[in-house]
Amino acid sequence: MQESQTFQTPETVIKPIEKTPMVATKIAGIILVVTFVLGSATGFMVAQLTPTSTQGTGGSASEVQRVDTETKAGIIDKKTFTDTATGVLREGGIDGEGSHHLERGAKDQTAYLTSSTVDLSTYIGKKVQVWGQTNTAQKAGWLMDVGSVEVISE
Repeated sequence: MQESQTFQTPETVIKPIEKTPMVATKIAGIILVVTFVLGSATGFMVAQLTPTSTQGTGGSASEVQRVDTETKAGIIDKKTFTDTATGVLREGGIDGEGSHHLERGAKDQTAYLTSSTVDLSTYIGKKVQVWGQTNTAQKAGWLMDVGSVEVISE
């Protein structure tokens, strides 16, 4: 090691900085580790307390059930799928909106349908009642995401 040298100038005496332990850096590191551990523990506890939905529809297990018979199919969840319509199911949407449509009488009453829970093609040509959730549409007067379907007549 070199000896510390003192330099003198006419105005002041300049001494080199001596090497001391970086206490502030050690304290900052400890605070960072403690914060990480406490944050992780808090996140874990919150995750354990937060209820999770079954089926991914937002309802609890007692409110949601899946049905798949010849005359009914889909997720029965009255809280999520609040809209309903009845008519004859036909293939085809309008200008890219909907994969199927429901003829409900007059042309301006047509409901255009999509569904990720029900295979609508199984019910083409049948009079059905559908339950779903209305979505925003650009071309369709009514665009519904179907959660469940029930055959009323063949």
